[in-house]
Amino acid sequence: MNFSLFAENATRVELCLFDGPDDVKESATFPLQEQTSRVWHSYFPDIIPGQLYGYRVHGPYEPQNGHRFNPHKILLDPYAKAIGRDVKWDDSLFGYQLQSPDADLSFDDRDSAAFAPLAAVADTSFTWGDDRPPLTPWHKTFIYELHVKGFTKLMPEVPEKLRGTYAGIASEAAIQHLLSLGVTAVELLPIHYYIDDRFLIDRGQVNYWGYNTLGFFAPEPRYATTPDPQTAVRDFKMMVRSLHAAGIEVILDVVYNHTAEGNQLGPTLSFRGIDDVSYYRLAPDPRYYMDFTGCGNTFNMSHPQVLQLIMDSLRYWVVDMHVDGFRFDLASTLARELYEVDRLGAFFDIIHQDPILSQVKLIAEPWDVGPGGYQVGYFPVLWTEWNGKYRDNVRRFWKGDGGTVSEFASRLAGSSDLYQQTGRAPYASINFITCHDGFSLEDLVSYNEKHNEANGEENRDGAGNNDSWNGGVEGPTDDPGILALRSRQKRNFLTTLMLSQGVPMLLAGDEIGHTQHGNNNTYCQDNELTWLNWELNDAQRDFLGFTQTLSQLWREHPVFQRRKFFQGRALRGSDIKDISFLEPTGTEMTDDDWNRGYVKCLGVRLAGDIIDDVDERGEPIVDDTALILLNAHHEAIPFTLPETKPDQIWERSIDTYDDVQETVACKGGAVYNLRDRSMVVFLTRDTTETQPLVSRSQAEALRREARKPSPPVPSSQRTPSREV
Repeated sequence: MNFSLFAENATRVELCLFDGPDDVKESATFPLQEQTSRVWHSYFPDIIPGQLYGYRVHGPYEPQNGHRFNPHKILLDPYAKAIGRDVKWDDSLFGYQLQSPDADLSFDDRDSAAFAPLAAVADTSFTWGDDRPPLTPWHKTFIYELHVKGFTKLMPEVPEKLRGTYAGIASEAAIQHLLSLGVTAVELLPIHYYIDDRFLIDRGQVNYWGYNTLGFFAPEPRYATTPDPQTAVRDFKMMVRSLHAAGIEVILDVVYNHTAEGNQLGPTLSFRGIDDVSYYRLAPDPRYYMDFTGCGNTFNMSHPQVLQLIMDSLRYWVVDMHVDGFRFDLASTLARELYEVDRLGAFFDIIHQDPILSQVKLIAEPWDVGPGGYQVGYFPVLWTEWNGKYRDNVRRFWKGDGGTVSEFASRLAGSSDLYQQTGRAPYASINFITCHDGFSLEDLVSYNEKHNEANGEENRDGAGNNDSWNGGVEGPTDDPGILALRSRQKRNFLTTLMLSQGVPMLLAGDEIGHTQHGNNNTYCQDNELTWLNWELNDAQRDFLGFTQTLSQLWREHPVFQRRKFFQGRALRGSDIKDISFLEPTGTEMTDDDWNRGYVKCLGVRLAGDIIDDVDERGEPIVDDTALILLNAHHEAIPFTLPETKPDQIWERSIDTYDDVQETVACKGGAVYNLRDRSMVVFLTRDTTETQPLVSRSQAEALRREARKPSPPVPSSQRTPSREV
């Protein structure tokens, strides 16, 4: 094995070998003798996979100058591909004396060898067979955001020893659920090796979400089926292979913007002790760190070696681990060359010219906590973005806020105002209503306020503004009217999400009504609050069925999956033929209509015969024309359906007011009773026969008639049985 470590300002680097995870001291120490371009390295012919190791790095301890070398601390290899021992919190892990009045300016000489995280030499061999990436086009992508443990921890069909693991996601039950939803990609919350903050351990909690990375190459071992360091690597690869076999891509949520070492008062576990001034963005007073992440430090993307480490990590996960893309946490931080966000920064340049990384799915969380960090719509070509403006506007529209309909129309149509001018397509917008950070869908319609008391921070943590509405009662209720309203609102949100142009992203558990009891910041909750409960009641099963039906509708109709914006012209022009926005009279919206602050009702007509695109064989794509009616008002609104071609009628596919979806057909020009806080989807059907619009009472009468037993058939009219 060749061991190498970049440590530009170090004076000596030592490789420390450990015989087992319980060792309190290394069994052998070897100095790295060679130096090439400020990388310390040596070759060892007799070290094999499974060997546990760490580093001691010598150099000046001058916090006032940004140097925090301390050879008494064992340091984790930044390129470790497997973790041999997790951190065990102890005061010796800090490079300074915790009780010193000089704080981090003091020096601690206690040895951390018994407590520091250790790397393990990884066995990277694996039989991939005929594994290949699904390569799902962006416009046909449906993302499912999940937590590795929470998704299967309580899934009864998964073998108990596999629940909450990489192997659990690869199980037949888990994959069948994903396939039943029509999911084309899973987006995993962070699985790079991360540590639980000491203050959480002291409170009996953990960093459940995992946004506290320390190792950018190693899969998190807590999701492995055994404690052996090699198991996490093997299990992860098996998971990817199984998902690929089902046609499902794997996207990783990655955290390169900061590390788990925190600010100047944090522990010395890896980068800080290897070369603090190289790996971190330091403030003008180099004792302190620039913090654009809210996590204490910011990774130094302006340093070439740090950029190389990140690119090496990304390529490793694509080439060796076969993942299909990445969602970059707080991606604006990665673009800060000096201080401001730079869309032409080195990070983007390197990815764009890389023959491997430029071909995978790239998703930005386009904000951070620094000045000018909210960059929705400003990332370059090749990048898609979590569209926070979509989330916020759709929530406000269905809550019933006035003055939202104009922006709402843009969000439905793919957010051309954000992405068209930069040369991107509708699928640059990752549309979402909920994600891991915030309310679940069930809580979005059940709570006006956050309820984060379980986190132990007196409900001070988490966002205070959620654009949520509880329907009249905070939290659980037995009121049938409120329960019906909440179910309808969930159907409204989900239908809006799936039928908007762009890439839909569903939070795992939303399809089964998972609740976190009003907690909108469950980052530290590793329990039933975050584990999905698969013991479903009737209402949950009904909503799961609705989700599956809705996904099938989206998959079958390319009119909802456009690769191009609508003609590239103003959306409100009367000459637009591929999209029309309608008011309840069935006529196109005028400028006066758009500017009325009280407007909460809208119709959208999407022409399926002028999609202006071709399929994989170069044939023109033609689909049914879709009509989407949306009413966020608290009263029903009669809506005149637009005219169709002479040989067509409108056939209703979805009405979110009802649990049971029935097919209803009517002619263009008919008036449809668009009920309060509901959404209706029609598709054209070619026919020379039209059916009258069926009222709700008529539909119920037809259902009653259908339930009556059929009269006995006379024996003379019975079909003779056949023997097989």
